[in-house]
Amino acid sequence: MLFNFSYKYRIYPTKEQEISLVKHFGCVRFIWNYFLNERKEHYLKNKEEIETKRIRGDFSYYDNCKKLTLLKREKDKEWLKNCATQSLQASLKHLDSAYRMFFRKIHGFPNFKNKDGKQSFTIPGKFKLKNNKIYIPKFREGIKVREHKKLEGKFIVATISKTTTNKYYISIIVEKEIVSLPTIDKTIGIDLGIKDLIICSDGVKYSNVQLLRTFENKLKYKQRQLSKKVKWSNNRKKAKVKLAIIHEKIRNSRKDHIHKITSAITNKNQVIIAEDLNVKGMMQNHKLAKAISDVSWNEIHRQLEYKGKWKGKIYHRIDRFFPSSKMCNSCNYINNELTLKDRVWNCSNCNTILDRDLNASINILNQGLNNLNAVGTIV
Repeated sequence: MLFNFSYKYRIYPTKEQEISLVKHFGCVRFIWNYFLNERKEHYLKNKEEIETKRIRGDFSYYDNCKKLTLLKREKDKEWLKNCATQSLQASLKHLDSAYRMFFRKIHGFPNFKNKDGKQSFTIPGKFKLKNNKIYIPKFREGIKVREHKKLEGKFIVATISKTTTNKYYISIIVEKEIVSLPTIDKTIGIDLGIKDLIICSDGVKYSNVQLLRTFENKLKYKQRQLSKKVKWSNNRKKAKVKLAIIHEKIRNSRKDHIHKITSAITNKNQVIIAEDLNVKGMMQNHKLAKAISDVSWNEIHRQLEYKGKWKGKIYHRIDRFFPSSKMCNSCNYINNELTLKDRVWNCSNCNTILDRDLNASINILNQGLNNLNAVGTIV
C-alpha cells in the first residue's frame, strides 16, 4: 500500500550557500507577511460581512500569484528574484491553506513570521539527491548532505529549514509502498498518564522520563543569562543559541523516547485503543500544565495513528467523557467520589482493589472493543 513517507537529512552549506539560503528564507518570509497583512486588513475592514455571509473576498491563491508576478517587477523588490519562484508560490499556497483553516475554525488566524524563529522554504518537485549532494533551484553546485538512510520512493516535495541552533536540514516527502505486518491476535487498551507515560491493559507500563524537570535548572540559568544581555548585541545572539540548544535536546530526547514506545506498541498489538483526551482543556489546570506539556500526549496519538496505518493495525479512540478511571472493570460500578490523588481504590460494590491507571486501561479496552464490534470493524 502506498503512503507518504518523510526523510530528514542534515545538510552542510558553505558560507556562500548559507548567505543564499538566508536570502531564500527572507524572501519567503516577506511574501508570507506581505500577503497575510493584505488579508488581515481586508478581514478587519469587512469582518461583519465576511462572518455573516461567509465570504472570503478576492484573496485566493491564484490572485496572490498574479500579484506576486507584478511585485517582482517593482524596482525596490527586485531582490525577490534571488529566490526560486516555486518556493514563493509554495509560501502563498501554505498561507491560503492556513487562511482557509481559520475560516473553518480548525486553527486560529495565521501568525506573522519573524527572522528569530525557525526558518524554512519549500521546493515543490524540482530537486535531485546524488553523490551526497542535494541539487535544488538556485544551487546548481549542490549542497552537501549527510545521507544516513537511503532515499526510496517517488519524490513529492522537499523543505529546507534552519533551526534556532543554526543547523540546516532538508525534509523530503516521498510516496512509497510500506508492507503491513502479519496479523496477530492481540488487543490492548492504553491509558495516558503523568507518573507513568503509558499504562497498558496487559500490565505493561512505560515510564515518563520527565525531561523538562531534568533540564529545568539549566534552562533557568540560561534564561537568566539571556535576560542580562544587551538587546541586538552579539552576546545576546550567542546566549539565545545556547538556550535553544537545551530546548532542542529536550525536544529530540522526548521525540526519541515516544518513537521507541509507539513502535513497540504497534509492533506487538493488532488492535490499539486509547482515550480521546481534551489536552487543551486540561492545560487550564495550572498545577498540571507544565507536567502535561512535557508528556506530549497529542504526539503519542499522532504516532500511534500513522504507524498503525503503515503496519495494518487498528487504532481507535473512545469518547473523552467515558468514565474510564471511575468505573470498576469487574462490575461496572462507577465511583463518583474518586479524586485525582486516589491512585488505588476499593470498589464498594464488589470489594475489588483497583489500581487507578490499570483499571482505566482495561475499561478503555472493553469500551473500544464494544465500539468496534458495534460497527463491524472486528469480530
